[in-house]
Amino acid sequence: MSQTNFLIGRGELLTHDIKGPKRMPGKVEVYTLAQATQRLTPQFSATATVLDALPTHACPGDFGVARLTMNPSYIARSFFPVAMLRTVGLESVGSRTVKVTPGGWTKKGAPQESSTTELFVAGKRQAFRHLNEWTRQIEEGSDEALDLAHIEQFSAFTPQERIADYGSVKDRFFEVGIHLLPEESRLFVQQAFVKYAKEVSIKVHSDLGFTAGNLWFVPVEGKHNHIERLAEFVFVRVIRPVPKLRGMRPVHRTGEVSVGCSLPTEQPLSSEPKVAILDGGLPKQHALGPWLRSYRVLDEDAQDDPAGLEHGLAVSSAFLFGPIQPTGTAARPFAYVDHLRVLDKDAKTEDPLELYRTLGFVEQVLLSRQYQFINLSLGPDLPIEDTDVHAWTSVIDDLLSDGDTLMTVAIGNNGQLDRPSGNARVQVPSDCVNALAVGAANNTEANWARAPYSAFGPGRSPGVVKPDLMAFGGNAGNYFHVLSPGKKAALSPQLGTSFASPYLLRSAVGIRAILGAELSPLAIKALLVHAADAAMHDKLEVGWGKVPEDLMSIITCPEGVARVVYQGELKPGKYLRASLPLPVGGLKGSIRLKATFCYASSTDPQDAAAYTRAGLEVVFRPSDEKIKDGKANADTKSFFDMKKYATEEERRSDMGKWETVLHSAKNMRGSTLKNPVFDIHYNAREAGHSTTGAEKIRYALIITVEAPKHADLYNEILRAYANTLVPIQPQVSLPIRIR
Repeated sequence: MSQTNFLIGRGELLTHDIKGPKRMPGKVEVYTLAQATQRLTPQFSATATVLDALPTHACPGDFGVARLTMNPSYIARSFFPVAMLRTVGLESVGSRTVKVTPGGWTKKGAPQESSTTELFVAGKRQAFRHLNEWTRQIEEGSDEALDLAHIEQFSAFTPQERIADYGSVKDRFFEVGIHLLPEESRLFVQQAFVKYAKEVSIKVHSDLGFTAGNLWFVPVEGKHNHIERLAEFVFVRVIRPVPKLRGMRPVHRTGEVSVGCSLPTEQPLSSEPKVAILDGGLPKQHALGPWLRSYRVLDEDAQDDPAGLEHGLAVSSAFLFGPIQPTGTAARPFAYVDHLRVLDKDAKTEDPLELYRTLGFVEQVLLSRQYQFINLSLGPDLPIEDTDVHAWTSVIDDLLSDGDTLMTVAIGNNGQLDRPSGNARVQVPSDCVNALAVGAANNTEANWARAPYSAFGPGRSPGVVKPDLMAFGGNAGNYFHVLSPGKKAALSPQLGTSFASPYLLRSAVGIRAILGAELSPLAIKALLVHAADAAMHDKLEVGWGKVPEDLMSIITCPEGVARVVYQGELKPGKYLRASLPLPVGGLKGSIRLKATFCYASSTDPQDAAAYTRAGLEVVFRPSDEKIKDGKANADTKSFFDMKKYATEEERRSDMGKWETVLHSAKNMRGSTLKNPVFDIHYNAREAGHSTTGAEKIRYALIITVEAPKHADLYNEILRAYANTLVPIQPQVSLPIRIR
């Protein structure tokens, strides 16, 4: 029997730091200083007038907040108006992406509607009054003059603009996002808000609030007309009705004959991976006992929700066994599981504040740092939006930013709702950039497609590719069978992204169980994306595609294929060169090169337009023999197609480089590769502008070389790098085939 070739590890030993290339000079200017002054002075005056008309108590410390919209030609972080804001006594407290038709731009032709960055700037109301006087003192050619010329619009942030949705007249509970001052005590804004809310007859539930970045998310209670007055508080960013939690009601058909199955007799393949399912709990009687490491109830004073119990059992069953064939034998689990009840009876009461309570339990589990693998198949019944990041997304992304935990999140079953309105878009918190958002495929076969109920992308930028991945989630007539309550192993037919998500986590844990701790959760995430196949489906429906049912196809290399794993760290502002391993004498014939980068990033929730703090610029240099005269480095060739990540105007800024997953494949002639490399530049930003205080980040890179004319490519490469690369060997005894 031929030997199984597992992944090749230690690719990071083929990397080294290099000197960065020289930067190109700045852009041509759209507006002169005189033009900018003429355009903006009326806007500065109007803004100061609106802010001066606000009630004193709505402006704590005499602060005001305005909107500064950048010209679309200047939305890269290098154009952030640092000099201007510092000189006039204003500071940015957040940002979002908006569309404007500018008065001028750097491209040819008449300006068209384009995406750009809108900054929320805070300062004393006196600073806004003095803006016009300041414009008369600016020197031509100074940094302040350039900053002023890059501004397209300047206006007050009105109370009406802060209310994203009034909801229905019955809505009494609203969630409020509040800007906190970066350099000031956060208590200053929070206490002022609570005091002001009381004056306008609004009750603030401060004990349920969450701080993420420079935003405070807090639920409030009050009448519609009082909410309008609350929106006058200058630090309010957004107000919307508190969304409900997604429905937990099982979807299986009633009156159905119970179908049995056989459960495996073996223990899990490995006892090492630490896995948690965060869900609605487990019924008193169930058949998971042999594989359940522990069961915890996070609020012991709350009762179970019966629908939540059935949902929790189904999700845990999907993780342990995958879809179980009726009257068949369930697959052997890869690991034990902890089930943590984060949702209980109180979540179904009329009190919508349980949404915040549930997030508190999720945060508690993530803060414990006990788990490498977590599944979340619940969340707000709320499609994502581009302008603001929700509390659930912000809190979870922050706690996953170290890359130590792989978390799968169900994207929602709202795919059959109206698409143009955005109601069919992936739901919060599946827009997390540090989690894996999972959609549902309608079957496990090669002819799979998106299940009709599975939500659509895109995600927000950054994080455009959502869902990240697809896994079978059941479909009408082809259900996802899971264990139903009771000691006896009986099956319940289900469908939903709630089951696709833990089924995908099963594959991730399977990789960890087989190959051991040498692969980080980040590398496993990269491997899953790397192995996914979109099968000609629209990326808005399936993201990177569906993960193979056969786990061995992800972690082994067939004939003519070598798959290498790089795991390392990147330093801010520095360049790393990653060499691609080739056999001695190079490659012959047509080849296919596939590469996937994954990294975890800290986030700035208040800056929806600049959410991730870390970004990668990756260039491919196929041959060190092709160097233009006067250049220090070899010619580059396109590899990661930014059209996957951003619109044309976003690509001309720097939007695409802030994605935490990069994935592509190219066909080429093997003879064109001569010491090929990827050069990786780690860009750092904070609150949308350049920073010197960034930390190192971890990355994972998977490279696959497919060369049909080199049947023994795997061993050719290992021989060529005998002192560097090694196979990642299984840490457990494997059966013939793992599915």
